[in-house]
Amino acid sequence: MRSIIDLPRLEDDSGTAFPPVSEALDSPNGLLAWGGDLQPQRLLNAYRSGIFPWYCEGQPILWWSPAPRCVIFPEKVHLSKRTRRRYNSSSYQITADSAFTEVVRACAEPRAYDASTWISGDMLDAYGRLHQLGHAHSLEVWENEILVGGIYGLALGSVFFGESMFSRRTDASKIALVALCRQMQRQEYALLDCQVGNPHLFSMGAEEISRTAFEVLLEKMTKDSRTAGSWKNLCEFENRW
Repeated sequence: MRSIIDLPRLEDDSGTAFPPVSEALDSPNGLLAWGGDLQPQRLLNAYRSGIFPWYCEGQPILWWSPAPRCVIFPEKVHLSKRTRRRYNSSSYQITADSAFTEVVRACAEPRAYDASTWISGDMLDAYGRLHQLGHAHSLEVWENEILVGGIYGLALGSVFFGESMFSRRTDASKIALVALCRQMQRQEYALLDCQVGNPHLFSMGAEEISRTAFEVLLEKMTKDSRTAGSWKNLCEFENRW
């Protein structure tokens, strides 16, 4: 059985291929490789293969592809009755690509249960570059013009790869997630990658699928030849469920 010390190191050339995801470790689940950089080409290649970077300040860049994979099929997303009432109350306003950097910075803030963060300055810069190129997007939740929740990730083909979300008001992150899924349906996106499951996601319709099933979906869905670009004037949001 391979161990962490046997992990392949990625070369400096951003076009270098990743190891097959089948070679990812079972423990820690999904750890595949280390090294390389966070240039746009490497990141886009990684996501198309079901791989993403996740590491803490002071560590080398670590690349992951966990199994099983947590996903949401947008048409299956759901809310509790209480959260649905809040969604329908129009107390929150939703926008897209209006405050990308602010959303990522908010996602990087320490949580009540964890003072550390994996969204370093390098990660912020890397996803900022992808945003400028039209690949990375954010949805923002506002209350009286104050940013209270949001979610960000990458759109490739008909897949949205969710990276992180945050909430400063009750249910704000849930509303961001549902708004994203509804927007995905309007734009005919077929899959939301949530990477690793948790009770919060499962309560909203997330499910786990095998690595093989996920690879099959990516092979089909990331070949969609959509033009990258801002979502700011593309999205329409309704505060009705």
